[in-house]
Amino acid sequence: MKEIKSASLITAIKTPFNIKGDIDFNTYDQLVAEQIKAGVDGIVVGGTTGEGHLLTWEEHLILIAHSVHKHGNDLLIIGNTGSNNTREAIKATQYGFAAGMDATLQINPYYGRSSFAGVTEHFHKVLDIGPGIIYNVPGRTGQDLTPELIEPLSKHDNFIGVKECTGNERIAYYEQRGIACWSGNDDESAAGRHTHGSHGVISVTSNIAPSLMRQLMDAPNESLQQRMQPLMNWLFCEPNPIAINTALMMTGAVAPIFRMPYKALTLEQRKQGVALLAELSLAERVGNEPSLMADDDFQYCY
Repeated sequence: MKEIKSASLITAIKTPFNIKGDIDFNTYDQLVAEQIKAGVDGIVVGGTTGEGHLLTWEEHLILIAHSVHKHGNDLLIIGNTGSNNTREAIKATQYGFAAGMDATLQINPYYGRSSFAGVTEHFHKVLDIGPGIIYNVPGRTGQDLTPELIEPLSKHDNFIGVKECTGNERIAYYEQRGIACWSGNDDESAAGRHTHGSHGVISVTSNIAPSLMRQLMDAPNESLQQRMQPLMNWLFCEPNPIAINTALMMTGAVAPIFRMPYKALTLEQRKQGVALLAELSLAERVGNEPSLMADDDFQYCY
């Protein structure tokens, strides 16, 4: 628990796919190696950015087990084993801990939603299994996990903290009360860390620029924040993970293969991205010199 709370930069790692539409484990290991080289503290496996919602549970759990076996000595492995189905969340979380993950990331039941009483009981069931970070992203779930729910839940022995996407005001409120928070918004994460007292960030941008995100978390650096702001904005020009997928494909870090329903950014959006990615040096960027790519360079599987 202490080691996890000391982690200031956690990457929501991308899951790459091969020509058959299966997980490309070799490329995945190369992506993780870039994170290790940059000094990232941990990875979230199969999160939203890792398209866990597009993986079968078998794929999902195999990827967690692979991450533990291959990279567990170098990084914290946080498995996204949450679900809107309590039965599935319990089973996946049990398997994830059996495979050796360090912690679980748990989202509240989405789409069908539930009362706060139901959500609280859902979280208690999964936290009883092992250490967990609660993920609050009302833009995706349709339900804000307010302090009314989080503060009582924080007394659970296995509660680590919150990945919070509602902004730094909420983060500061929690941190002042001893509740650990990681920002879920890259563009606010530096201010969250150095002004509002957050523990750090669970980042999308660190997939493509891990060393720069490492610098942002380590010390206040307004000039670097301003330099990276346009890239961060572009990475969220469409729902995540569309842009980060496209970026990693344009730098050749992963094969240009999407699992549907995701599709590549438009040509105009890619033009903007190429210019932004080209501003990063080779040492700052995952992959090679960015290429614009044509629409038919991208392939789609399901």
